[in-house]
Amino acid sequence: MSIDVVTRSDQRFEDLAHGRNPRFPETPSEAVSSIALCHNANDVVEAVERFVRSGLRPTIRSGGHCYEGFVYSNPGGAVIDLRMMTASSRLPDRSGFLIESGCQLGQIYKDLHEQANVTIPGGTCVSVGAGGHISGGGYGLLSRMYGLTCDWVSAVDIVTVNKMGKAMLRHVDSSHDADLFRACRGAGGGSFGIITGFYFDKLPTPPKEVMSGRISFDWSTMTEERFARILFLYCNYWQTRGIDADTWGLFTIFNLSHRTSGHLGMSVQFCDRNGTCDDTRVLEEFFSTFDECRPISHADGHSQSPVNDHLPASADSGQAVCMAQHAVTRRTWIDSTAGSAGGERRRKHKSAYMKQHFTPEQTRCIYKYLTSTFDKVDLSRATILLDSYGGAVNQPTLGRETAIVQRSSVLKLQFIATWTDPKEDAAQQKWLDSFYTDVYSSSDTGERHKGTPYPSDRYEGCYINYPDVDMLRYSYWPQLYYGTGGLYSDLQNVKRHYDPNNVFHHALSVRP
Repeated sequence: MSIDVVTRSDQRFEDLAHGRNPRFPETPSEAVSSIALCHNANDVVEAVERFVRSGLRPTIRSGGHCYEGFVYSNPGGAVIDLRMMTASSRLPDRSGFLIESGCQLGQIYKDLHEQANVTIPGGTCVSVGAGGHISGGGYGLLSRMYGLTCDWVSAVDIVTVNKMGKAMLRHVDSSHDADLFRACRGAGGGSFGIITGFYFDKLPTPPKEVMSGRISFDWSTMTEERFARILFLYCNYWQTRGIDADTWGLFTIFNLSHRTSGHLGMSVQFCDRNGTCDDTRVLEEFFSTFDECRPISHADGHSQSPVNDHLPASADSGQAVCMAQHAVTRRTWIDSTAGSAGGERRRKHKSAYMKQHFTPEQTRCIYKYLTSTFDKVDLSRATILLDSYGGAVNQPTLGRETAIVQRSSVLKLQFIATWTDPKEDAAQQKWLDSFYTDVYSSSDTGERHKGTPYPSDRYEGCYINYPDVDMLRYSYWPQLYYGTGGLYSDLQNVKRHYDPNNVFHHALSVRP
């Protein structure tokens, strides 16, 4: 075999045999036995066929950010590691662009900007690999303006295995294996084959500049009533004003962190639809939404003037009713993409798409969980991230062309527990599961679907790139990720046709 296969006897194995979540593999007995380091699509074909014929189950790594044990919890199996496949460039004939699955988002932004002044509307974590990100419908700072990266994909190279165990490289698009092509645009990785590269006939031009800022609310002076008001103002903006096209250059993430973190933080990025920050009225309007939550000092018995719109603020003597502050910085687009890759802590994630703001009952539940303790575990890193969504994403025709049918939501949520001590594994996961289940068990939820954001007039289910094996407790879990229409049945047909032996599978993969 010409490719580099790392086994347990190799000194490199321990460094390569895990992803970014040290929870997996949970025990040594669940670990893989081999890792194939592939440099091109032919290597992938060779590795897959060799492993399949040897009876080794192949799993796939592009960036290593999988939220569940779908890669390295593979007892005695083999990992196809794509991290050496890092091209992100204009095609030689200048007819479009190729991004290989192992390339990290941060490198993609840099390469495409320097080579052709184009970009992808990808994610905020620069170390995420393109393979998982794009195939699962990844989104990010520019998605409200330009849609999802998978919306721009014009063709895909994918390695599949026929019923005789023969691996082959396919080039699929809207005219060749169109059903598989659609599945590769949002259905998630690990179900049909191994995507080695994504092609784009065209890509959007990045903004010339962006303005980024932050709003902070201090937990020490927060009341339940003020928390409810802040959360309503945020969600209601995206449900109402945020659907207007002139706001599509505005993207925010509201970090509803646990009280022990010290504060609630909201990050904001903005550019006008012409790619400049010449007109900042939308940004100023968004900040003004929270004017009533500005700090009010009572140190000398008199109210103080509001904080300056462009400078950090602080409260006199630390006695503010609610500390709210925001600051704005103007940067070039490429500078704004150089974010942190994040640490490698133990994690559990859950997700939800929301069409409307939370009900008062849900808001009370969120406040309760964010202000209470649980089983003596450290919840200082626990949070719900409320990402603004919609805009250019919410085009119904794209739901029929891709495998992302959630095209009506205004918020995308990620419930996160993060910790370092393995002894807290069970308690942290129990806390997060209880939190999430209670939020989606409000009185307006149908009895059959309690505990989940089942598609309705309020919700659009869950996001497959934030996989959560807890959802398997519900018989309708496919509808949570793929909607209540015919998409999941279509994906099952794709599965049976292109992966007849179910070579590529994990806990939440598409069933044959």
